[in-house]
Amino acid sequence: MCDAYTPAGEPIPTNKRYNAAKIFSHPDVAAEVPWYGIEQEYTLLQKDLKWPIGWPVGGYPGPQGPYYCGAGADKAFGRDVVDSHYKACLYAGINISGINGEVMPGQWEFQVGPSVGISAGR
Repeated sequence: MCDAYTPAGEPIPTNKRYNAAKIFSHPDVAAEVPWYGIEQEYTLLQKDLKWPIGWPVGGYPGPQGPYYCGAGADKAFGRDVVDSHYKACLYAGINISGINGEVMPGQWEFQVGPSVGISAGR
């Protein structure tokens, strides 16, 4: 998502954006106007316990499935935090296009895009 360089000005080995920028700026690629969507998954933890929100303390939730897409007050753990995150992204000018609860209690996902080329939602 960002460029990183050595003090000598060389891209560090994990700077994937450097090579991606060369590819995206190639006229054949730029002429195609590629679109991308980025998604990021994360799990919310209880503050004092370092245990996922919605999980029984020291235990595990039921089977995956009923939590997907966060439908229902007894399935959407942390919705207030996720909604605040979504609004903060919009305020910051990030091209966030959606959020959804994932398959595990306290697990969420957000989507950025579609983005053209290397812009990554800016």
